[in-house]
Amino acid sequence: MSFVEKLSPIIEKYKKLNIRHKSTQLVKRVGITTLALTTLTFSSAAATGSEEDLQTIYHVYMGSEYVGAVTSQEEVKAVLDENLEKVQKEYSDYQVDFEQDVTYIPENVFTAAKTNNQQVIEQLNQSVSIEANAFALVVNNKPVAYVADEKAAEEALKAFKLNYVKEEELADLEAREKDSSTTSLPALKENETRLLEVSFKEDVDVKKVQVKPEELMSPQKAADFLEKGALEEKKYKVQKGDALSTIAEDHSLTTGKLLKLNDDLNADDALKVGSELNVTVYEPLVHVLVKKEANKIEKIAYEKEVEEDSSMNKGDTKVKQEGQDGEKSVTFETTEVNGSQIEKNVKEEKKLKDPVTYIVIKGTKATPSRGSGSFAWPTNGGYISSKQGPRWGKMHKGIDIARPSDRTIKSVDNGRVVSAGWDDGGYGNKVVIDHGNGYKTIYAHLDSISVSAGQTVERGQKLGIMGETGEATGVHLHIEVYKNGSMINPLDVL
Repeated sequence: MSFVEKLSPIIEKYKKLNIRHKSTQLVKRVGITTLALTTLTFSSAAATGSEEDLQTIYHVYMGSEYVGAVTSQEEVKAVLDENLEKVQKEYSDYQVDFEQDVTYIPENVFTAAKTNNQQVIEQLNQSVSIEANAFALVVNNKPVAYVADEKAAEEALKAFKLNYVKEEELADLEAREKDSSTTSLPALKENETRLLEVSFKEDVDVKKVQVKPEELMSPQKAADFLEKGALEEKKYKVQKGDALSTIAEDHSLTTGKLLKLNDDLNADDALKVGSELNVTVYEPLVHVLVKKEANKIEKIAYEKEVEEDSSMNKGDTKVKQEGQDGEKSVTFETTEVNGSQIEKNVKEEKKLKDPVTYIVIKGTKATPSRGSGSFAWPTNGGYISSKQGPRWGKMHKGIDIARPSDRTIKSVDNGRVVSAGWDDGGYGNKVVIDHGNGYKTIYAHLDSISVSAGQTVERGQKLGIMGETGEATGVHLHIEVYKNGSMINPLDVL
């Protein structure tokens, strides 16, 4: 049986006697993947001298694994301490220590005994590691993020909740939950809102673990990770021929989602070749469920009622009673998940003020020369070939209608013909009708006229035939509409 094998049963004894290397200068723990040990030059591996001369060597164990023998445990300790100190300085905010104990077992041997200090150092360099005491945020039994301590874990979860609730609301809820004397809540005041519950849909826990330093996050970074499921944005460089829709489709996004991920981008913007777009698909690791109770003062819309009066001309109206909205107090509960409402239930509804009905009196008395205010289309179909507005350096006062199914021109409403004949101002054959209710209409470029001045016409009655007289560029009807002497857009009333 080798010496190492003989030593195995007594390793634990030496551990109990603290014959091992372990740093006593503990700051906050932090882990590193592999401790890069400084290479030291040791004295010769084989000592010289007579056979009577004995020397003490040290068998080095990492945990329960035998590493090798060295001539000086102090030199190995110095290497380990030096590197531990470097790590402590680099991660001064965390508590660091070796992941496994390094144990030294002394043995008195002849000077010819073989040791290999360099080999032990190299093996420790590959195997010894330092890790951090940390706390894991565990979602559905799976660790997803790591922070320095329990306080940081609480801060991360709180920061995540504050994405969806106000801090003062959350503080009020937590105070109520701690107050055992609170048995029932007072009635809400007008337009008041309060939280009833803020929780996670998933099973979220906090557990103490040991991790590598690069895995540690600040509380805010951990909260961002819980919300997005990713810490780095994936970028796409725009290529020639790209379109928003194709970029979105290639990255499993809708165009709307792609625009939302890139706030400075508009749907109508031209894509610049070489520019970068964020195409990260965020998937929250945790969903915050928020239940609220709210009171709102809402309007009750008033109803409208029409009373007919045969003594009033058709088209005339008169308000008998102004309408007023009523009011009601509504208390309801809502449920939101990550800010999106998924449920709303009304708990109580109380009427505060009755609405007042709006009543209008409408005349029904038909007068042949008086319009109703409801305009008909002046041709049998056709299309608008020119709208009202600036045209050819001057104002086009009406609209032009061309290519109807037939060329009959009709009065848009009841009225009296003011004039009917040739106009020297470029209108050609023109008819003007006063509708007796503030409206006046002009029909121009007629090929022939079928009415005369002073004649009463009805809505839809023939006035003439469409033509291209006067300064017309083709067969069409030019129509203008005036209200109380002011020109208006015919398309607002026809």
